[in-house]
Amino acid sequence: MNEMISPEDARELVLSLVHPLDKETVPVLDAVGRVAAEPLASDIDIAPFAHAAMDGFALHGASIAHAAPDAPVQLRVIAEEPAGSVYEGPIAADECVRIMTGAPLPADADAVVKYEIVDVVEGDGKVGSTVAFTAPTKDRSNVREAGEEAKAGEVVVRPGEVISSAGVGFLASCGVMEVPTYRRPRVAIIATGSELVPPTEVPTPGKIRNSNSYAMAALAREAGGIADIFPIVKDTFDDLAAAVRAAVADHDFVVTTGGAANGDFDFIKGVIGQLGDLRMTTVNMRPGKAQAFGLVEGVPVFGLPGNPAAAYVGFQTLIRPALRKMQGYTHFDHTKVRARLTRDMKKKDARRIYLRSTLEKDAEGYRVTPAKNQSSGLFGVIQRSNCLAIMPEGLDAKKAGDEVDCLLLDIPEELIL
Repeated sequence: MNEMISPEDARELVLSLVHPLDKETVPVLDAVGRVAAEPLASDIDIAPFAHAAMDGFALHGASIAHAAPDAPVQLRVIAEEPAGSVYEGPIAADECVRIMTGAPLPADADAVVKYEIVDVVEGDGKVGSTVAFTAPTKDRSNVREAGEEAKAGEVVVRPGEVISSAGVGFLASCGVMEVPTYRRPRVAIIATGSELVPPTEVPTPGKIRNSNSYAMAALAREAGGIADIFPIVKDTFDDLAAAVRAAVADHDFVVTTGGAANGDFDFIKGVIGQLGDLRMTTVNMRPGKAQAFGLVEGVPVFGLPGNPAAAYVGFQTLIRPALRKMQGYTHFDHTKVRARLTRDMKKKDARRIYLRSTLEKDAEGYRVTPAKNQSSGLFGVIQRSNCLAIMPEGLDAKKAGDEVDCLLLDIPEELIL
């Protein structure tokens, strides 16, 4: 069980033990960013009627078939049709109707000529005016047809689609006001350490503020989960076991920080093993070699290291994909790009190293600058980073100009570059 596995194997192990949660129905506005769990269909044609795509004049295209700059065709404006109204009368060959964007195309017209290219000969362009056309128009020009985007009964959002803000508007136009989606996972966040005090306290000698719980809760929220921060747990087996038991009773995923290594006060591996099924203890990565994972009463429990950067990298690479799978997403990996290092990087550890870095783009492509201070105890460096530059396994150093893979942390996994 103490065998060190690759980050890829660790990721697949975690993903293999989680599944989409049960479905819930939410108001369409609350569905933005979430995954549709069932097909969603329109109750009407979209658009429900043929209408003008822009302000102009509705007419018979044949009326201006021979129009030219030196032989303009003049028509009388017999009516005006703003959006929300309907013109139901006839339109003769020498007539046209002034029409506004969104207004239904008159039944006796087959095209719309936009206002800007029509000359006003007499009047103000409204009813009673005479206007001139200097070019023919195509059949159905500037007309949005009925059912152009969707037909009544047609599925407009398929299961598995992530609903965007535009999708919310589309669904509203289709009469879909409630969306079946997958329930957001409730994530218990438990920080362990007798040295920890709440952030509201000024630490006394030997104490530090509990920042991990807040960072992990924020990461859980970013991944779409609902985070619950538990009270700080002292470094005892019984206290940690009691906290884990309480967490798995009403949560879908449990994340602990601290106590994941093999020290005298590191208990998460033993707790998972005693209460459930311990599946993983170490991963070939830095920071974050010590990663405990297993199931307790069927609930995934993940023990992250206590060092902030190690906990952060472990969450981004192993826990975030699992939380996304539980919500029905199908893209789990951060987008990866190749970028040129801006400085030499030595390598004294054979593990895969994730460097907190800043990615930029220039005329030659992407360039990446690893932070000078890569201490695993720092959150500030991560705040100022936008990617993780990867130094692969082995001891090969990299020079400025060499390309490395970079995981982008601030864009959706669905985006492919």
